[in-house]
Amino acid sequence: MAAFDEHHPPARAVLDTCVHCGFCLATCPTYVLWGKEMDSPRGRIYLMDLATEGAMSMTPEWVSHFDTCLGCMACMPACPSGVDYGQLIEATRGQITRRYPRSAAERGYRRLLFATLPRPDRLRLLRWPMAFYQRTGLQALVRRTGLLAKLPASWQAMEALMPAIAKPERTPRLTPPVGAKRGRVGLLLGCVQREFLSPVNAATARVLAAEGYEVIAPPEQPCCGALLTHAGEEAAAIALAKRMIDVFEGSGVETIVINAAGCGSAMKEYARLLSDDPAYAERARAFAAKCRDVTELLIEEGTRALRHPLPLRVAYQDACHLQHAQGIRAQPRALLAEIPELDLIEIPEAALCCGSAGIYNLVQPEAASQLGERKARHIAALAPDVVATGNPGCLLQLQTALARLDRPTPVMHTVQLLDASIRGVRLDAR
Repeated sequence: MAAFDEHHPPARAVLDTCVHCGFCLATCPTYVLWGKEMDSPRGRIYLMDLATEGAMSMTPEWVSHFDTCLGCMACMPACPSGVDYGQLIEATRGQITRRYPRSAAERGYRRLLFATLPRPDRLRLLRWPMAFYQRTGLQALVRRTGLLAKLPASWQAMEALMPAIAKPERTPRLTPPVGAKRGRVGLLLGCVQREFLSPVNAATARVLAAEGYEVIAPPEQPCCGALLTHAGEEAAAIALAKRMIDVFEGSGVETIVINAAGCGSAMKEYARLLSDDPAYAERARAFAAKCRDVTELLIEEGTRALRHPLPLRVAYQDACHLQHAQGIRAQPRALLAEIPELDLIEIPEAALCCGSAGIYNLVQPEAASQLGERKARHIAALAPDVVATGNPGCLLQLQTALARLDRPTPVMHTVQLLDASIRGVRLDAR
């Protein structure tokens, strides 16, 4: 008897595409860390195959190999056979979500994450207690006394990754273009980014406006569903995708601009996510075709706003869902290269994940910490003034890892550097 039910199991045609050549091994973060075959894409596909044929059930050990996968998609560009591993891991995680009985503690923790992180309204309510915790000295006391060490590793990771709470910089519903209008674009606001990294959205709107775009950012837009999609929470992700389409369909925008790599990857896959829904399938295809990362759009259409010098050494960190899932590597580098006096430097092992990966650093904190430290050591050796990246999760993960090494180098979104250059604002890199 197969371990999977009939609702979107890993597709046999995709499983059979894998010829087990091993080209994926060196690109897989967990294989690089542990050197274990079953913690590689090839090994995980083998486990999927066994479960499909009924030769293996969902044991705790079997499930653990999929829980430790970051879903970073580094294996996909490395695969000579073109295996769509992203489709396979999402299908497998959907099966695990429906069919595997996790412990009560793990179910409760995951339920907490999914009830909070995709909900901007609930994240907004957390701002006050988080600010109180940080500004009253309570955080310093908790860390100094060792109370954190008594908590589970996942809760320690959550505390370590907590962003600094500052006054939010809200993005208006409409930002008019500067100069001649080139087009009308929609802007994804996100969830964690909207509430805790709001300067990134504000900078994105300013850059787009400076480049001649009218920017529409509906505040009623929901979470895009990326965290849920990548974790196998299919039903909840579908509901959010439908709401997102509903919000933007009547806005008259020609493009949906995204500044979060994981979100962009998920939204470009809405056609597959909603393929079974006759009311949304075609609408999802049309919506997905409009989605562009902000760096992708700017390179496709060309830039026209004057750039002022930024005399900084900038290390660019590739977000996995930008470089692997969306194939966007050259565009951010090209945009940074347009800034006068900016010295762009490359980080070793650029294809290897930093350990953020959606909720990965909250549910697999040990592995995430190892990967974060590995990335942080590479960055620290370069001694840059600033680290640039294209995803909020990477930004928080790198900040935390660098702080742990006592190398608190500023980490910024690529678009914040573009914004500073266009406005002629000197950044305090230290």
